[in-house]
Amino acid sequence: MPILEINLRKIRHNAKLLKNLLTQRNVSIIGITKLVLGNPTIAMTLVQGGIEYLGDSRINNIIKMKKNNIRAQFVLIRIPSITEIPLVVKYANYSLNSELKTIRMLSNEAVKQKKIHSIILMVDMGDLREGINIFNIECFVEEILRLKNINLSGIGTNFKCFSGIIPTDENMNEFSKLVFRIKDKFELELEFVSGGNSANFNWFKSCKNIGEINNFRIGEAMFLGKETINYEPIPNLYIDAFKLITEIVELKQRSVIPKGIIVSNAFGESVQTYHKKINNGKKSDIIRTQALLNIGRQDIAVNGLNPKESIKILGASSDYLVVDIRDNQFQIGQKLHFDLNYEALLRAMTSPYIHKKFIDI
Repeated sequence: MPILEINLRKIRHNAKLLKNLLTQRNVSIIGITKLVLGNPTIAMTLVQGGIEYLGDSRINNIIKMKKNNIRAQFVLIRIPSITEIPLVVKYANYSLNSELKTIRMLSNEAVKQKKIHSIILMVDMGDLREGINIFNIECFVEEILRLKNINLSGIGTNFKCFSGIIPTDENMNEFSKLVFRIKDKFELELEFVSGGNSANFNWFKSCKNIGEINNFRIGEAMFLGKETINYEPIPNLYIDAFKLITEIVELKQRSVIPKGIIVSNAFGESVQTYHKKINNGKKSDIIRTQALLNIGRQDIAVNGLNPKESIKILGASSDYLVVDIRDNQFQIGQKLHFDLNYEALLRAMTSPYIHKKFIDI
């Protein structure tokens, strides 16, 4: 079975460094655990690194963390489904919202459960994912403040998750001015003015005045150590807290040229043209040493893998990753290692066919 090796010490280090960096400017972090499926061991590591708020897009992940005695405040970062509302009120301290109908139902459920449920009202600043139109915000806030057992604890926005719109001085200043106007008009003290996610890191570092912003929702930067605009490493953060370990299950000399009539592959995709060597005008075969690894597209996003050894990824089927081992003298059963990007890590964490191995060194 392939192994995803998870270095808790490196994750803890990244969490501490980011927490300290943002705290210097009075900015809090909601540590986002959706990438790791709310894994309780990793969640505990974030808490040990000083993260007080944990956010996840799946209420079941929040329930799992709470039942494993993770001591944090929990934020549901996906707009609640109507069918989830009883669970949201019961298990989540906060939820992100943009629909009045949903917020009214949260209010009714909170009254029923005799609880106060806090919400962060999401505003769309151009990325066109979740959030209300900025021109409607005053009406929304006015309505929310009338609801029983609902606490408007924050206003948030999001960047680069759908349309690829990045945070800039212009749109972040517009968001800050909007929040200031709402706070002033309704005499609000907001716990969260949540300005975005890991894509905000470069803006945060370069901007002298961050305005009303006092929170970011950070996941990828903590786990993979990179900002998410240019995917450059963040200084002093580990970028290798996660490592995929696979095993060679077949080694064969193979032609680079398929033999027979070519149609689409098992996924309905066109097969790439293969190289052919030409000698004196005649096409001839090229032979390479090809290895099959014990992982495939059912488990992993192949385009998100970066091999640590000097090999070339040729492609993958459902069950096998196919690689050219070049001049390496590998053997059957030998382990090959890969770094992962966000999508590959998400798929690896989700797959039940990849063993999760925790180390703390």
